[in-house]
Amino acid sequence: MPVRVEETSSSSSTSSSSSAPSQLSGENASGHTSPPVCTLLTVGQAFSGTQNVSSLQKDEAWRVNVRIQGCDLDHGYLCGTMEALNVPMADTPSELTTRALDLPVVYGGLVNMQNVLAVMFTLFSYDVCQVVTFWEGEIVDGKNYTFFTGKWEASSEDDIRHWTKFPSFQPFLEKVKVDGGKSLDLINYPYIFMRWKEQYFVNVGTDCGLTIAGFYYVCFSCTDGSINGFYYDPNSSPFQKLELKSTNEGRSGFSFSSYELQ
Repeated sequence: MPVRVEETSSSSSTSSSSSAPSQLSGENASGHTSPPVCTLLTVGQAFSGTQNVSSLQKDEAWRVNVRIQGCDLDHGYLCGTMEALNVPMADTPSELTTRALDLPVVYGGLVNMQNVLAVMFTLFSYDVCQVVTFWEGEIVDGKNYTFFTGKWEASSEDDIRHWTKFPSFQPFLEKVKVDGGKSLDLINYPYIFMRWKEQYFVNVGTDCGLTIAGFYYVCFSCTDGSINGFYYDPNSSPFQKLELKSTNEGRSGFSFSSYELQ
């Protein structure tokens, strides 16, 4: 899910090939197989929940819907769309400045309080809307991808700090410290660990005041289809938590808008 652009960061979105890249450059560790086939991790499956985007200044959570659009367990790949609801869309600084300067606040030496308030409202107001992004995921299986990210400005220390937020990761900690988890056999484990990286905005432009520069550390439960995740971006608030539950659109009444992905 996109987050607000911090003043010290730059907003960018990077498209990637629709093929499934291999983090281990084709290396096939002996004895490794694909993660367990999970009926709740299939194309078309929908999830709904929230992401906490609180900062030091404000407590805030956005409603989030996710749908899986593609899944290839053999290559450790999946992709989908993420829909964030009630997202505050800030204007760009130039637009704010222009709008503010168009409002005269002084007439004949007297302050026009109505326009002062209007300027303040302009500078601190935002529109609330729906933002959809397309993401691609890496499934940690020891064959295609390990617990070490190796990109996206994430060090192995960053990886460990985030993976250890999941209680289900704890049994693997010592082995992961050694080789990133290459020697682990995750085939029968009831949790699937992943990284989700948003690639581009679907329904808004890159000048929307939000960033998708970071990525998610994700833990998926094969038992109940619940998803927990933590967003990592060195220029955003740390450990923004994503919490989703699997949902049946027909039963819950929630549905996605239609978007054409190219």
